[in-house]
Amino acid sequence: MRQCKGWSLVLLTLLGLGSWAQKLPTRDEELFQMQIRDKALFHDSSVIPDGAEISGYLFRDTPKRYYFVVEEDNTPLSVTVTPCDAPLEWKLTLQELPEESSGEGSGQPEPLDQQKQQVTVDEGTELFTYKGNDVESYMATSTPSGLYQLELLSTEKDSNFKVYTTTTPESDQPYPELPYDPRVDVTSLGRTTVTLAWKPTPTGFLMGQPVQYCVVINKEHNFKSMCAAEAKISADDAFMLAPKPVRDFSPFDFVHFGFVPSENGFGKDRGLTSNKISRPYLAKPKTSDIQKVCIGNKNIYTVSNLKPDTQYYFDVFAVNSATNTSTAYVGTFARTKEEARQKTQELKDGKVADVFIKRKGTKFLRFAPVSSHQRVTLFVHSCLDAVQVQVRRDGKLLLSQNVEGVRQFQLRGKPKAKYQIRLRGSRKGASTLKVLATTRPSSKQPFPSLPEDTRIKAFDKLRTCSSVTVAWLGTQDRNKYCIYRKEVAENYGEEQRRREQNQCAGPETRRKSEKVLCKYFHSPNLQKAVTTETITGLEPGKTYLLDVYVVGHSGHSVRYQSKLVKTRKYC
Repeated sequence: MRQCKGWSLVLLTLLGLGSWAQKLPTRDEELFQMQIRDKALFHDSSVIPDGAEISGYLFRDTPKRYYFVVEEDNTPLSVTVTPCDAPLEWKLTLQELPEESSGEGSGQPEPLDQQKQQVTVDEGTELFTYKGNDVESYMATSTPSGLYQLELLSTEKDSNFKVYTTTTPESDQPYPELPYDPRVDVTSLGRTTVTLAWKPTPTGFLMGQPVQYCVVINKEHNFKSMCAAEAKISADDAFMLAPKPVRDFSPFDFVHFGFVPSENGFGKDRGLTSNKISRPYLAKPKTSDIQKVCIGNKNIYTVSNLKPDTQYYFDVFAVNSATNTSTAYVGTFARTKEEARQKTQELKDGKVADVFIKRKGTKFLRFAPVSSHQRVTLFVHSCLDAVQVQVRRDGKLLLSQNVEGVRQFQLRGKPKAKYQIRLRGSRKGASTLKVLATTRPSSKQPFPSLPEDTRIKAFDKLRTCSSVTVAWLGTQDRNKYCIYRKEVAENYGEEQRRREQNQCAGPETRRKSEKVLCKYFHSPNLQKAVTTETITGLEPGKTYLLDVYVVGHSGHSVRYQSKLVKTRKYC
């Protein structure tokens, strides 16, 4: 008993606690359960409790020492260290102290400063050393009583770690046990899903302990511990790194920690020294693709919403729900399948191609001119909703735009160049398009040439009770223009117009009674390529939908953007 009290005195002296109120941890079960719940007992302490896992933090190149007492000889001992952020160096030593105190057999301990000096000078007997990032343990079936020191060092960067020490390893079993085959298997592989399976831990169904499984998915590497995975997740969410030792906080530091500076002076309120050294800060890192999901006691899990043709790493951890300790299975990795390659539709020079795209679907077109060329004219006529058009020349992106109605693009040519056209459909519904690619002059194209602006302009001041006057732009090519009218309800809107009308439908689909007139028009000067037309025979206070069709030499027609007009009600 005297020896045990001596060890306790030495331990308190080493830690510099300065108070006899803090008791050493014990494995008296009732007292232990009470102590382990008392955060004040182990908060920021270098005392390692017997039979509980503790978490700690290391600054780079700054060693940290922990102590614990083995009270009786021939006691089994187990020490487990779990690195989190970086590899660790750790060493376990037994401190050599005199068995009996001096003082001529009086039984009184030596002065505290002498005991502390003895422990500090003597490095003790080295029992075990390790360097790496694996979860490593020291196991001994019989150890002498004494004061044990665990020293940890991180030489790469600031790092988190966990330590578990017990003198009853056979009965404790803090970490879930792995099955005889601890591998994680990939049982199914798709473009966006991966199904994992693993054998259950015996800890759950044999020992009756509450165990759940957590799955970690990322694109970088496998993790050797849950601690390492959680450290990575926390690092991605951190606003700043931990402060360096021997440096005071500035007001900016506390703001990042969530404190609000006072009006009377931030440093004064918290006793900060006047010669502060502010710490540089790093911007918040981008959110990584790592994710953790806990799934209960199931040992099969399907990971979804993955990217095609991408390599992922999968780790499974068995977690004791009561103690929150965990054990890592042997992780695996897999590459999701590629997107199904769609057939590419070949475009012929000067020929109109009809293209159908499913809702949210994608179509690929290819245009390979036979002869050398200086430019390529691309017509895209979206018959229904807007579509996304992307054009590449020999892999180089030339344009990416949303097209609604008809658009004409002029692409710079290149000898022996090949053009890849990607069309992505609308989210609203299926899309129908007419696409034309050609290197021929405009006079020989089946599609009529179009101005950049295909709107119809109505002149409000020229409106009457029976007529409206409109204008539209033309081109330098002589084309045929036909104008049609249709009476619609007063509340007729643009959305209704888009739903009801197929933009690719030509004048042949219109009623003869809706036709106003057809005429030819062109102008050598593009600045003057504009024409006007007055539409008569209308009724007062009525709304009309006007359409202008330009017809090409081969009969293909393109409709300008429809225009809603309303005659005056009173004249």
